[in-house]
Order: sequence, then structure tokens, then C-alpha cells
Amino acid sequence: MVLDRLPEDRRGHRRRHAVRAIAQSVLVAALLFAAFFLLPLNGAEAVGEVLTLVGGVLLVTLTLVWQIRKILVAPYPAVRAVSTLVVSIPLFLVVFATLYFLMGAADARQFNEPLNRMDALYYTVTVFTTVGFGDITAVSQSARAVTTIQMLAGLTLLGVIARVVFGAVQVNWHRSAQEDPPE
Repeated sequence: MVLDRLPEDRRGHRRRHAVRAIAQSVLVAALLFAAFFLLPLNGAEAVGEVLTLVGGVLLVTLTLVWQIRKILVAPYPAVRAVSTLVVSIPLFLVVFATLYFLMGAADARQFNEPLNRMDALYYTVTVFTTVGFGDITAVSQSARAVTTIQMLAGLTLLGVIARVVFGAVQVNWHRSAQEDPPE
């Protein structure tokens, strides 16, 4: 293992760096969920829902682009990639949970039952994980459309993470290996 070949002081530095980076990412994810549950969310009209969807997807995309750029130059790109997962997936989930909550608040007939914040997050996670228990279902055409967008965006997000994020880790490792050839 690469870690075993590092001098003891570098291994300790790497571990501290990894723990700190992951802890910061977990804190950001926790703050995202806390904001979802604590910030006031007023009912939105259709235009507000569309803006929430477009703005949220744009925010997730920009966050991923920023994180990928950071992976490419990070001293420990695998740690940065894990941090990207820990932040990007909760951000994606909070965006759609917020949207579903706002849709349900604007018109309770969007879903087969009224959604509180926990219900909206639960529904988002069941759609994202493709579990789909069926206890909460999209009833209106707009709710079904947004759910379909979430399904496709979730698959795209997982594909981007699998290909681009971990590809950026490999690019960084390859570049580092060329700059510092083994002795």
C-alpha cells in the first residue's frame, strides 16, 4: 500500500489531513440538512419552483466543477474526492427535498399525502436510492416531472462522480508520479 511506503511523519500528516478534510465535509453536509429543517421555507408559485429546481441543479453543478478543480491540484486527491461525495450528495438531496416541500406547500394535491420537511427528504432519498417504497407518490403531472428529473439527475450525478471525480483523482496521481518518479 502506498501509505505504508511513506515516512512515518508523512503518514501522520496524511491521516490528520484526511480526518480534518472529511470532518469539514461532514460539517458542511450537516449544516445543509440543518438549514433545510430550520430555515423558513414559504410556499412557492410555479415560477419559484422552477427557479428552485434550476438554481439548485446549477448550484450542485458548480459545486462539482469547483470540487473537481480542487481534486486536480490537491496534495491528497482521494481525500478530496471523498469530501466531494460527502458534500455533493447531501446538497443534491436538500435541493430536491426543498423543491418537493415547496411544491407540497403550494398545492397539497401534488403528492398522495401532505409533505412536511421530513416527508420531503424521505421521498427524495427513496427516489435517489431507487428504493421507492410507494408510501409517498407523486400524483400531479408537475410532481411526476420533477421526480423524473430527479431520477435522471441522480443517475447523472452518480455517473459524474464515478467517472469525472475519480478520473480527476487518477489524473492527479498520474501527474504526481511523473513529477516525482520513484527512486
